[in-house]
Amino acid sequence: MTRTFFLFGAGYSARAFANARPHGTPIAGTTRSAEKFVTLEAAGVTPHLFAGPTLSSGIKDALTRSTHLVISTAPGDEGDPVLKAARKVIVDKMPALSWIGYLSTVGVYGDAGGAWIDETAECRPTSRRSVDRLEAERAWQALGAEIGMPIAILRLSGIYGPGRNAFVNLENGTARRLVKPGQVFNRIHVDDIAGALWHLADKEIGGIFNVTDDLPAPPQDVVAYAAEIMGVEPPPEMDFATAQLSPMARSFYGENKRVSNAAIKATGYRFRHPDYRAALTAMWRNGSWRGEGEGDK
Repeated sequence: MTRTFFLFGAGYSARAFANARPHGTPIAGTTRSAEKFVTLEAAGVTPHLFAGPTLSSGIKDALTRSTHLVISTAPGDEGDPVLKAARKVIVDKMPALSWIGYLSTVGVYGDAGGAWIDETAECRPTSRRSVDRLEAERAWQALGAEIGMPIAILRLSGIYGPGRNAFVNLENGTARRLVKPGQVFNRIHVDDIAGALWHLADKEIGGIFNVTDDLPAPPQDVVAYAAEIMGVEPPPEMDFATAQLSPMARSFYGENKRVSNAAIKATGYRFRHPDYRAALTAMWRNGSWRGEGEGDK
């Protein structure tokens, strides 16, 4: 049987997934705006409009033919919009479905005080958006248990890639070197989100996997390294405690952890960009760093 994929929320990561597909693999996906149809079509994705709470007849028809489902939409105050709209179709009208992948966040772990954690760590999310993500993860896992379907939960760290990186920020003057002593973050290149999804989908593997790099590092180090490659002066260091930040930007610094990716490596996946140094160097050399960069996760 020909594999057919449907992507709910065909944003930045899902388009990278589509661009990495084996030749001829049919992929359809949703966007909230008809203006994005051209972008999706350029990535080889048949576009559909979806903003909830119901599915169009076109989406229903596409789902009935789909073998693999990828969810990259954010949950809201009323839960996961895809589950609310599509649960009955998934249960009753998708006879060929064999695997579901859900893109989540390492934010579900909350703060670990800089310690190393893996998928066995207790989830103690601190932000509302991460609480919603954890609830959505559990809802998808419950559906998988109900219908006997492998559900892969991919917990992503900070996403970067073409159009979304320190080079772009340095070029447009928005790069900052915020310093909070002891603070580190993991990151993940969008190519490895796509690669991990294809790897898990090909093998129809379920479970929870941290999709994150090998080198959690202070954010100011990433900016300095990009500036060194570009041959420009990095912006001056700024004290986090006195910097003017939005509440959301400041909230990211409230979580400090080092996230292990050993579980997905144990399935046989090998990261294309194991750390920010390798990724930035590669993007600068091949000129891909400017990219497109728009869209959601």
